[in-house]
Amino acid sequence: MVGFKPADVPPTAAVKFVGAGTAACIADLLTFPLDTAKVRLQIQGEGNTAACKASAVKYHGVLGTMSTMVRTEGPRSLYSGLVAGLQRQMSFASVRIGLYDSVKQFYTKGSDHAGIGSRLMAGCTTGALAVAVAQPTDVVKVRFQAQARSLGNVKRYCSTFNAYCTIAKEEGISGLWKGTGPNIARNAIVNCSELVTYDFIKDILLHSTPMTDTLPCHFVSAFGAGLVTTVIASPVDVVKTRYMNSALGQYPSVLNCAVTMMTKEGPRAFYKGFMPSFLRLGSWNIVMFVTYEQLKRAMMTVNLNPL
Repeated sequence: MVGFKPADVPPTAAVKFVGAGTAACIADLLTFPLDTAKVRLQIQGEGNTAACKASAVKYHGVLGTMSTMVRTEGPRSLYSGLVAGLQRQMSFASVRIGLYDSVKQFYTKGSDHAGIGSRLMAGCTTGALAVAVAQPTDVVKVRFQAQARSLGNVKRYCSTFNAYCTIAKEEGISGLWKGTGPNIARNAIVNCSELVTYDFIKDILLHSTPMTDTLPCHFVSAFGAGLVTTVIASPVDVVKTRYMNSALGQYPSVLNCAVTMMTKEGPRAFYKGFMPSFLRLGSWNIVMFVTYEQLKRAMMTVNLNPL
């Protein structure tokens, strides 16, 4: 197995770009039901009245949410929005993860010794750039994952292409970039938390422990990155999900969405869906980073030893 020995040749920028998108898609395929459960828990209780909120509470916990969805909507509901999710990862992860090392080297002027400031700047830069590219896919993914809440359980969109067209027609092209502000904030936080934490833990393990740049090191680093990211990013993630899924005019602004959540549901609302978020981000990070490291080495091996 490639992961049980350190890399012989550093991967190129192109290999990192393609490898990141592919690894993220594999991670999404394996963890998408957890992401869908997270979205359902995050938007639960959005009603304006206490009676509405009480009647809306039908999801309890990660497994409870998933089992309720399977029972009432069928197993395929767990993968609602998967096509948009994969489109998102191919464009989003390729930029925010695949270009991270290159941008980090840009900020350090090519030096191999990057400080925390350079790492944070690189994470913010690639995270913001990725949102600018992939925001429409994120909007469609969230709408699909949440659409069982539509009045009378009538689906808002019948296909991914229909969703893009319907949103653009009903809300304008800007509707496809709805929530860009909170999403940039979220992904700057997520990217810094995720990539910088992974980078930092990996450096510590390589320089302060007997571990080498192999699979066990990647696993521990990815788990730590998932935990830190969930704790830091959950509040922004909940606001982003609520705002993206809201009807036209429901929230005048992102700030109004956050204030409404605080006044009507209290501060705990910002950590709704925390457990599925952690299960999803933790498992997603492990699958993605381990796969990413493997793919980089495999592709470099193929490049150096073509058939």
